Order: sequence, then structure tokens, then C-alpha cells
Amino acid sequence: MRFLNWSLNSKKAPDSNLIFPKSIMAMRFSTLLKKQADWMRSTGPESEIVITSRVRLARNMVGHPFPGWADKEDRSEIMTEVRPVLEELREMKDSFSEEMTRLTAIEKQVLVERHLISREHAAKGPGCATVMNRKQTISIMVNEEDHLRMQAIQPGLQLLSAYKSLDTIDSELEKELPYAFDDQYGYLTACPTNLGTGMRASAMLHLPGLVLSDEINQTIQGANKIGLAVRGLYGEGTEALANLFQISNQTTLGLSEEEVITHLNRVIEKMIENERDARLKMLEDRPTMIKDQVGRAYAVLKYAHVITSKEALNHLSMIRLGCDLGFFSEEEREAVNVLLTEIQPAHLQISAKRKLTPEERDALRADIIRKTLKSLTEPDFSVIVLDRDPNETSDPDNLADDAHE
Repeated sequence: MRFLNWSLNSKKAPDSNLIFPKSIMAMRFSTLLKKQADWMRSTGPESEIVITSRVRLARNMVGHPFPGWADKEDRSEIMTEVRPVLEELREMKDSFSEEMTRLTAIEKQVLVERHLISREHAAKGPGCATVMNRKQTISIMVNEEDHLRMQAIQPGLQLLSAYKSLDTIDSELEKELPYAFDDQYGYLTACPTNLGTGMRASAMLHLPGLVLSDEINQTIQGANKIGLAVRGLYGEGTEALANLFQISNQTTLGLSEEEVITHLNRVIEKMIENERDARLKMLEDRPTMIKDQVGRAYAVLKYAHVITSKEALNHLSMIRLGCDLGFFSEEEREAVNVLLTEIQPAHLQISAKRKLTPEERDALRADIIRKTLKSLTEPDFSVIVLDRDPNETSDPDNLADDAHE
């Protein structure tokens, strides 16, 4: 294939050592962190189950090897060519723009924990950069797997809105940059699975009902049957902590962006329905179990002085479920959303302004959670009124049927 020939002839990118930033760059990074990402503190459609919607576009430049086969000079040339154009975008006014070599390992991990860059990009060296707006709703990785990896992230189920905001940026860039495009294969990408639109759309779903009712495996299998991928908190190869799952398309060739989003939306809407059914069924059939799960989470998070990341995330999932079911006020959901990110290891060390041992992180995490949830009152288990039709049941296996209606 032509688009692979000119890439495979190039050299493989060498490894590089971490270079720490100058103080002025650390100040710029601290400025970025002063503001929580919009998706962390905002709500959107179906936000009690859908945490975020994200759309990503992969683009490459004509005449340059893909980053994985490029040497330091090739990557630096691309970065020099595209970075000023990115910074001039209307949406990137007063943006955060930095080379990866000028960020510490902890600062890179903070960006991963906020879902602004990938784990793979955090490991990149010379010739790689990241540019993002202050709202942290748009981020662009330079020389990750492709020359440009652009993403838009919004709260709730807003895939089409996220795509439109990114499409505007993409159209502006295409006027200034020589994109690699083929009439037959569409946008040329480093990985053949991204050929065509170069788009991946995904939603982060909170699915404790399906997990606790042991229906999650059927749901995942149903999604896989119709060409969707189900991954953990930080994407491929990661664990589904806090009962959070990423649902995304895998097909990018032969479909338009709108067709991909319509298909994904339809499946997600069915998952939302199944999750709600699972929650109501558990309240009917196993109310004591739900009360115990939420009550234990409340007790541990309110009074623990040492807690691991995994334990904290799973208990926060139960508090969020309690908010959805009316055991706590809905305002507490925002606090939980913020905590899901801010108790991660890198965020804790940025907060402490030093490297922490695992034991120190566990103690600081517990302290932050106690202070944040200080005003959280005991769960009120008397507020639920069930109006469910007893003849209705959730059916995770019908995802494929509904997706093609």
C-alpha cells in the first residue's frame, strides 16, 4: 500500500531521557492546573451515567514519515511546522503549548489522568508536543502515533457536539497544513485500522448496576459483536476502575463520521437503558445489598485515614450511584467527579509539590477525600419510590438488534 511504503523506509524513533522543565514552564503548567477541566465540573445529557463524550481525529502530513518510523530530526521538523499553526487557532487562544521533553514525568502523568494525552504520548521524547485550550476541552498531541492526534471532550452524551467542535478545527488546519489524503483510503494513518475518517468516538460510562448484577460481561460481548470496543478507565489494556467503561467505534473506513456517531449513540442509549433497568431491579430484588454497598462506601470515605487508589475509586463509584438513586443530593455528584481525577497518584504529588511514597499518597488521598466529603450527610435510604413495570427486564444481548433498527 502506497501510504505505508514511504513510512516503512524511515528509521525507528530512538528512546530519549526525561528532561525537566525550567521554572517558567512549571509556572505555566501550574496555571493550567488552577482550573478544573470543564468536563469534570459540568453536566450534560444523560450525565448520571455518561461521564464524558470524546472524539479523536488522526492526521498526518504529506512527505513525512510517521512518528514511529521517524528520527529526532524528522519529528522536530514536523513539530516546528505544525505547532505555530495550532497555537494560532481561534479555539486555542492563550493555550497551553509545550514540548514533552520540558515536562516532568509527574506532569505528563497528570495530563494522562485528566485524559488530555495518552499514556503512549507521555512516554515520548524530543520532537513531540501537546497543545490544549484552557478549558481543557480540546487537546492536540503532536507526533504521538500520528503527526496530529486531536481530541474534543465534553460532559455527558454529546458525541455529535464534540465532533462538530473538532471538525471546525480540522477544517481550519487543513487550509494551512498539507494533510496526507488518498481518494480511495481517505486520511492516511500510521495504523491501518484508523484509515478513512481517522476518527475514533468514545463515551465514558458509569455502569455499577450492570457490574453488581453480573450483566457487564454480556454487555461487553454484545458491544464487541457489533464492532465496538469496550475498554477501561485509561483506554486499551487498562482496568475498569470505579465501574467506568469506555465504549468506542473500531471501524473508520467506509463510513462517514455522522454514521459512526449515529451507530455509537444508538448502542450507548441502549446501554443507558439497561443500566437503569439493572439499578431498578436491584432496588426491587436486593435493596439490602445496595444499602450495604453505599453505606460501606460512605463510612470508609468519611473516616478512612489511609486508602489506596483502587479502593477509593470503587467506593466513590458507590457514592456516585447513591447520588443517582437519591440517597445523597445531586450536588455531591460534581464533587465525586472531581475526586475521581484529583486523587490519582500524579495529582496528589502535584498537590504536595514533591514526590510521595505509596504510603504517603494513600494518607494524602484519604485526607483530601475526608475534607471534600466533609459536608456529605448520611445516605437517606427512604427516598426511593419505585414505579418500574415488573414485566420489564434488561437484556444486554439485544444491543446488536437495537443498533441495526
